[in-house]
Amino acid sequence: MRVLIVGGSGFLGGELVRRCAAAGHEVGATYLTRPGEPAQATWLRVDVRERRDVAAALDAFGPEVTINAAYRQGDWAVTAEGAAHVAAGVARTGGRLVQVSSDVVFSGAGKRYDETCPPDPITPYGAAKAAAETAVRAVLPGAAIARTSLILGHGRSGHETLVRSLATGAGEGVLFTDDVRCPVHVRDLAAALEEAGVRGLSGVLHVAGADAVSRYELGVLIARRDGLDAARLRTGRRAGSGVPGPLEVRLDCSATRQRLRTRLRGAREFLATSDAS
Repeated sequence: MRVLIVGGSGFLGGELVRRCAAAGHEVGATYLTRPGEPAQATWLRVDVRERRDVAAALDAFGPEVTINAAYRQGDWAVTAEGAAHVAAGVARTGGRLVQVSSDVVFSGAGKRYDETCPPDPITPYGAAKAAAETAVRAVLPGAAIARTSLILGHGRSGHETLVRSLATGAGEGVLFTDDVRCPVHVRDLAAALEEAGVRGLSGVLHVAGADAVSRYELGVLIARRDGLDAARLRTGRRAGSGVPGPLEVRLDCSATRQRLRTRLRGAREFLATSDAS
């Protein structure tokens, strides 16, 4: 199957490229500044903010499945308008679309959020992700919209880097005890997104880990996995800190798990041993 990864040079995008190539798909991937491994994909330079760029890439590669993992916090044009451009391009050329979304579309006012919950963002980035969902659903009603949470894996995620910095004394800061998410391993997420595209799943999917943990608890799990001193991690509270964004966002993935064959592990499981597996 011909699979195009939009945003293939990013953390999730790179894992998707590796996953799809290993599965035997013919893979195309877009980048803006630096292409990835040439043996794994056909690399296409695309600025998703430019509709003509997106259309040209789709015409050139002719994908049967497109997975849009492109985003940039603080850049509405990349996150929201870029998703609209991808959806419009797929609608014109044909094929399936999987749009990667996020739990930031929710305010945290609810105790749990299942796939039927409408977005109620409270940050500009959350609003951009919600706008992307709206554009995709309007242009391609049969698309899959996959909301996920904190993405970890291979020691390369932003949160893992932060925890190592704090646990070794190289950096300063705190980990919030009241900021709760459902972290997912990048490998599990990539497998679920590939499955959604190949099997033609549609509608809203919640693709997150099985455990709801605070940033601090997550930090302790990472430090222990890496053999670092978790006692060096300082705690704080996001409430009243001035840091914008929701507090507890617990994605209920029950309905999605019934549709997926991919098992989505919780952070307590995938951080219990070496992250290499």
